[in-house]
Amino acid sequence: MDLQNYSLVSEFVLHGLCNSRHLQYFFFIFFSLAYVTIVLGNLLIVVTVISNPRLHSSPMYFLLGNLSFLDMWLASFATPKMIRDFLSDRKLISFGGCMAQIFFLHFIGGAEMVLLVSMAYDRYVAICKPLHYMTMMSRRTCIGLVLVSWTIGFIHSISQVAFTVNLPYCGPNEVDSFFCDLPLVIKLACMDTYVLGLLMISDSGLLSISCFLLLMISYTVILVTVRQRSAGGVYKALSTCSAHIMVVTLFFGPCIFIYLWPFSRFSVDKLLSVFYTIFTPLMNPLIYTLRNKEMIASMKKLWNQYVTFH
Repeated sequence: MDLQNYSLVSEFVLHGLCNSRHLQYFFFIFFSLAYVTIVLGNLLIVVTVISNPRLHSSPMYFLLGNLSFLDMWLASFATPKMIRDFLSDRKLISFGGCMAQIFFLHFIGGAEMVLLVSMAYDRYVAICKPLHYMTMMSRRTCIGLVLVSWTIGFIHSISQVAFTVNLPYCGPNEVDSFFCDLPLVIKLACMDTYVLGLLMISDSGLLSISCFLLLMISYTVILVTVRQRSAGGVYKALSTCSAHIMVVTLFFGPCIFIYLWPFSRFSVDKLLSVFYTIFTPLMNPLIYTLRNKEMIASMKKLWNQYVTFH
């Protein structure tokens, strides 16, 4: 399918993060280091989980490995181009490339939202129903949860792109961001897209808020259940779930804000976009590994094996 047949616009101009040449040089170095750290950190988690049979058979680490895999792709759909654009005077992206960015953002982002709900369900079963944990969180169930997250992400994303790609773009082609974000792109269409945009953005907002509420309900049920069983159990439950709650806050906060105020002109939207596309994938490995002795021990073991063989 030739995407350009649907539009007179063959490319879009991205404004990037800033106009200052000195800041762009600084951002080039900073985000290059951040991106390398994201890829290596999340790749280390994936390899550690796969190489350790005990971790790979554990539902919690199986889901964590999938989260890290998604984080690598979430950071890769736009960050490499953004880094390259810091050294370019004109930040151009083709029509097809723009639609691809929208697709992968909503595909990976939607899948990650649902996967985080699955991880909250895993913690609920582990804390509230420990005797039935391995039965309820069997390998078949875990694979099913991952497939459901990918399926929902794909359906959500394709519904966004199917409408966006068929809009007429015949004039304005400047996107005030460092990637093609849906609320900014649909405003460039040569027609009144307010109602259509509201429906499309409501889809993203509904998915974000629904998953966020499910997560909050899950953690509330965990805390209430543990408190009824043990006076000191709340602290233990908070300690166990704190990493998940931090990740949920970091990921959902910016997403919900952007899609609740999709037509705002605040430059803070750029900062929030950087936050959930770069800083969240950067923080996840740190949050999950620094507080997890078993993961750290497995990483050390993997490193010792690598040193021994080399």
